[in-house]
Amino acid sequence: MNIWIALFKGKGTFVNCVVRKWTKSRYSHAELILEDKKTWIGISPYINAEVVKRTVEDYNPNKWDFFKINVTKEQYKDIIDFYDLTKGTKYDWVGMLLSQFLPFSIKQENKWYCSEWILYALRISCVIDWKIIKIFDQSDLSPAKLHRILLLCNLEKTNMEFINDDT
Repeated sequence: MNIWIALFKGKGTFVNCVVRKWTKSRYSHAELILEDKKTWIGISPYINAEVVKRTVEDYNPNKWDFFKINVTKEQYKDIIDFYDLTKGTKYDWVGMLLSQFLPFSIKQENKWYCSEWILYALRISCVIDWKIIKIFDQSDLSPAKLHRILLLCNLEKTNMEFINDDT
C-alpha cells in the first residue's frame, strides 16, 4: 500500500509567502494523500481550519511536490485511526507561530497545523522511527522540517502523473 505526502510550493497567499520566507523553504503547506490517490487529509486555515478528509481531483501538479511512502495495512489503518481521532480538531495558530520563536515545543491540546499533524500521523503509525526522528523534541514542525525528515528517511520526490492515473 502507498500513501503520499504533498508539499505545496505554489505562490499561494500572503501567508504562504510568509511561511516560506520565515522557514527559508520552498514549501508552505502539506497534506497526506491516501491510497485511492484522491483523498487528501490535512488542515488548513483556509479550508474550515480543522483536520478534514476531502476529495481532490483538480489541482495544478506544478504547485506540489509528492513523496510516495510504502506502508503496511496496519500502518495505513493506524493513520486512518489517527485521522478518526483528530478529525474536526482546529488549526493551531498559537502553536504554529510560537514554535517559530521559542526553542521548545508549544502544543495546544486538540489543535494542529498541517505538517505537525502529518508528522504525528507518520510517527504514531510507525512509518517514521521515533527513536531516530524525535519529533517530540522538535520545537519547529514546519513544512520545511517535514521535508527534511522525509529526506532523512531516504524518501524521494515522485513524478506527479501517478495521482491523475488509475494504474
